[in-house]
Amino acid sequence: MWAAPRILRAQTAPVVRLTDKLAVVDGGGSNILVFSDPNGIVLVDSGAPQSGEQMMAALKEVANGAKVQTLFNTHYHTDQTGNNELLAAGGATIIAHERTRQWMSADYWIPSEDRYEKARPKAARPAQTFQTTFTSTLGSEKIQCGYLPLAHTSGDIYAFFKTSNVLAVGDVASPVRDPGLDYFTGAWIGGRLDAMDILLSLCNEQTRIVPAYGPVMTRAEFKVERDIMEEVRVRLFKQVREGDGPKEMLAAGVLSGLARTWKDPDKFLYDAAKGLWAHHNKLDHNVV
Repeated sequence: MWAAPRILRAQTAPVVRLTDKLAVVDGGGSNILVFSDPNGIVLVDSGAPQSGEQMMAALKEVANGAKVQTLFNTHYHTDQTGNNELLAAGGATIIAHERTRQWMSADYWIPSEDRYEKARPKAARPAQTFQTTFTSTLGSEKIQCGYLPLAHTSGDIYAFFKTSNVLAVGDVASPVRDPGLDYFTGAWIGGRLDAMDILLSLCNEQTRIVPAYGPVMTRAEFKVERDIMEEVRVRLFKQVREGDGPKEMLAAGVLSGLARTWKDPDKFLYDAAKGLWAHHNKLDHNVV
């Protein structure tokens, strides 16, 4: 957990109002950002599987009777896309990065669980995709989406509600969970830091940042997380150059003395190390 008292708070209320048009609702433990307007509703992520009834009840509280027009998926994981079919059946257009669509469209191997994850039904997959940026408007709200390469998965995006100054970042912010690196899709710690810098460049001190899990963050709080990840990156680079594996890294104190702890440091270091070897040319001349 973080040391800062505010971030120790979980996002436990079913509906947390940010503005008169924007709210965060509970999607089975994960966050769903809701923008409601007389013209319709836009969602960022759809929550975990089996949380559809809970999500729909929260949506009625935010905007009773309004129709969900658009759903942005920040990445392919089921805890952010679990209610895609339900919303698509109601007429929502699902939009995501093209690589998110690809991962949802095929069986894939999950190394840590030693199993295949089946492809999602066609109705759950994005109907519209983009490669770099996507922009739209709903009423007076300007919405900008952008690609965050290799940050958490190979298909992460942000959704920035520019008029309201609210930025949804999926699992590229991790105030209450271990930062995740899907190395088998190409994610790695350098990509995560590059993505965090992109997000910081979009923000000002008044921006509210909505992670996939946990409380809404300020820019300053997100910057603290970014700086911790940079320190971890420096330490990891050094240990990889020495030929150390995850167990040696943990024993050497790579995650010690930081302003947060890890719930599963072995998994984080294993995933980070695997990702680093895929980018060995970015280390240093003495890499073995």
